[in-house]
Amino acid sequence: MLMSNPKSFYETQLTYHNKQTELLKKKLNTFSVFRLITFLLLLISTYFAFLGNNIALAFCVLGLFMFFTLLILHNQSKEKYKLQIRLKDINSEELNILSGKYDHRNDGDAYKDSKHVFSLDIDLFGKGSFFQYMNRTTLLQGEKFLTYHLLSNNIKDVTMRQQAVQELSKHTVWRQRFSAIAQGFDVENSTKPMIKWLKDYTPFLNKIHYYSSIVFGLVSLLLFIGVFFGFFHFKYALYFLFIGLAVTGGFLKRINSLALYTTKIKDIFMQYSLLLKEIERLEVKSQLLQEKKMQIQANQKKSSVIFNEFYKALDALDHRNNLLVALFGNGYFLRDIIKSYRVEQWIKNYGEKIEDWFETVNFFDAYNSLATFTFNHPDLCFPEITSNQTTISAQDLGHPLITHQKRVTSDFKISRDSFFIITGANMAGKSTFLRTVALHIVMANCGLPVTAKKSQYHPVKLITSMRTTDSLDQESSYFFSELSRLKFIVEHIENDKTYFIILDEILKGTNSKDKAKGSRQFVEKLIKLKATGIIATHDLSLTTIENEIDEIENYYFDVQIINDELLFDYKLKKGVCKNMNASFLLKKMKIV
Repeated sequence: MLMSNPKSFYETQLTYHNKQTELLKKKLNTFSVFRLITFLLLLISTYFAFLGNNIALAFCVLGLFMFFTLLILHNQSKEKYKLQIRLKDINSEELNILSGKYDHRNDGDAYKDSKHVFSLDIDLFGKGSFFQYMNRTTLLQGEKFLTYHLLSNNIKDVTMRQQAVQELSKHTVWRQRFSAIAQGFDVENSTKPMIKWLKDYTPFLNKIHYYSSIVFGLVSLLLFIGVFFGFFHFKYALYFLFIGLAVTGGFLKRINSLALYTTKIKDIFMQYSLLLKEIERLEVKSQLLQEKKMQIQANQKKSSVIFNEFYKALDALDHRNNLLVALFGNGYFLRDIIKSYRVEQWIKNYGEKIEDWFETVNFFDAYNSLATFTFNHPDLCFPEITSNQTTISAQDLGHPLITHQKRVTSDFKISRDSFFIITGANMAGKSTFLRTVALHIVMANCGLPVTAKKSQYHPVKLITSMRTTDSLDQESSYFFSELSRLKFIVEHIENDKTYFIILDEILKGTNSKDKAKGSRQFVEKLIKLKATGIIATHDLSLTTIENEIDEIENYYFDVQIINDELLFDYKLKKGVCKNMNASFLLKKMKIV
């Protein structure tokens, strides 16, 4: 049973894994001591066996068995020890993140895209971003899957995603084990080129090559027996060696090409076979998780077994780099041909299906992040998905990256085809509120709980214009970039009425009079297009539209000057802001 308090859970797990680490460390030391003793006894037994002592010979055989048994047990315990270390680190990291220490983590800055409908504007990526806070992916493709999920603006099947996230959030021990196993491999390359290669691969060996190689090996064995019993001269065995090397040499170029690529992907298949095994043992009930599990259960064999078979086939082919294996294995048994055929047969049988299996692993890697965020925030609520006119109706809506102690919340309700104009002084909370609403939409669409006491939500797509920048490489000014962004928004709204627009201080690149006129015209254009959204502005003249257009409503964030100090309450209120603070701050900071 998981604790309702995430901090207590992680502390308990950290203590447990610390104890397990110490126990395994002692176990490893014990195995090392016994291996050393066994090795010394083996040396002594070998010495006496060479002197003709039959009892010593028996001890030699027993000593070899014990030594290799201890070696296997030592390696197994070593892997368990490493797994415990990673689990310990995972829980330690979760405690750090809960305490606000996460700025050292991958911030996803590379995923910012000025051409995307919102990725640049809402602190989704970058230092101190939502991605940096919630990302727990371990695989490169899992990270890309999560990023796509956050950016997709997918408003279909939101309830199904909620159910999947809720269920997976209850399997924290499983999630941590999944991540710890994934961390045990240094696999940074994308799997997409590999999947394409497997799909496009054309085999160069057939059954005739394979069975002929088996027969060749059997003939080699008969030849050895004949040489041993004196039926054949040893030189015939040498001749046969050269024949085998010549036959293998005829395929050498294509075998080398196959082996060169398969060596690179061997560890990936070992990693994914272990992760598939973890997914297979996870019992789920929600529709989405069941569908994902079905993708890896469409065969008589388990997908993890199939992956492991391919790993073993790749590993066997990789042993061709051993000089003795290459020389005698190919000379007498055409080993490279047999091993290459088995690799090709696996590709032929499963190459088309492999994308689904990889996609399932990447899905669970990505959903681990969503589930961990959910588990870490039991105080948040899953929005009730509706189909009425209300787009968002949230009680005590707040920003997810502001700690509970410092978070100031506001009630927020907006209906379809409504447009809010929000005014307020500098630092009063307008921009933070815009990002709060934006993250509510993104989080809800992903199936996450939102930072509110209660929320009703009709799924919408998000589009924003908040951080327009000039582009020197494209020789475009700030103002032209901003106009291009506004045109970009209008084109999207004209083609799709499901967008929710968030604008922050538009037309900053022109003079005040022109800005006021242009802003008014743009808002009127959006209203004609039946758009829903919010615009924040310092221009109070824009608020007069409320008297002319029913769809417009004015809201504001207040500031008060008491005892020569600015006081903000960061609460959203109905109406128009009356107090501005730029001139006060200039004087307060002795700039003027």
